Amino acid sequence: MKTWFITGVSAGFGRAIAEAALAAGDHVVGTLRDDAQCAAFTALSPGRAHGVRLDVTDEAAIIPVVEHIEHDIGPIDVLVNNAGYGHEGLIEESSLDDLRRQFDVNLFGAVAVIKAVLPFMRARRAGFIVNISSMGGIVTFPGLGFYHASKFALEGLTEALGKEVKAFGIHVTAVEPGSFRTDWSGRSMARVARTISDYDALITPILERRQTNRGHQLGDPARLGAAVVKLVNTPNPPARLLLGSDARQNVFAKLAAMRTEFEAWTETTLSTDFPS
Repeated sequence: MKTWFITGVSAGFGRAIAEAALAAGDHVVGTLRDDAQCAAFTALSPGRAHGVRLDVTDEAAIIPVVEHIEHDIGPIDVLVNNAGYGHEGLIEESSLDDLRRQFDVNLFGAVAVIKAVLPFMRARRAGFIVNISSMGGIVTFPGLGFYHASKFALEGLTEALGKEVKAFGIHVTAVEPGSFRTDWSGRSMARVARTISDYDALITPILERRQTNRGHQLGDPARLGAAVVKLVNTPNPPARLLLGSDARQNVFAKLAAMRTEFEAWTETTLSTDFPS
């Protein structure tokens, strides 16, 4: 029986992972934004589901919540950094404040929670940290530049963290979902008003497809939840886990294109070393 700490369990991936962990017989502490949501989450499985109020951008509130879990509920075996949102807007049309907000939640919030949990895991020489990234942490699409930036940053941080804590028996995995039937492109998406007509030919069809595809995505959140439960019970977990056939297709295409481009520029790449 494990104790999970999952940020952002009101809906989407966080809720799906929480429900899968509860179905497996584990304890789950999930963060939500108000008391009514906390009560509803706790009612999912009284005694094993625990809703707590937390905004991951409120750094001062994170350590007391983690200490409460550790002392009153149980040692945190699994941390899932799931809280986040999407920013839809062309880079030229989006503000620096938009970028700061995106990083505050998607990156800085995750780091603050990690730093609060790590001392306990390190002392026990055990634990699992799952950072919910995205295929958008590896591949990019026009109109999601700020979102991609936050997820690319989370990918790099996750990889480095895994190397830093491996000797302490702590596993770290970046989970990279493709398109799933969540409300990511709806309620969980911040949108910037279009203002520059030069981009219309590029971005208008993309935005229309994104709206048309809502509710028809390939991915099943419940299956993702089951996959994450399987992941944390694996003795030798991967540093990255793609979830969804579209994620696999898009990422493999990106890797192939990168290799082709790198090979094409090999002569220039090698030309910058000091002569041997």
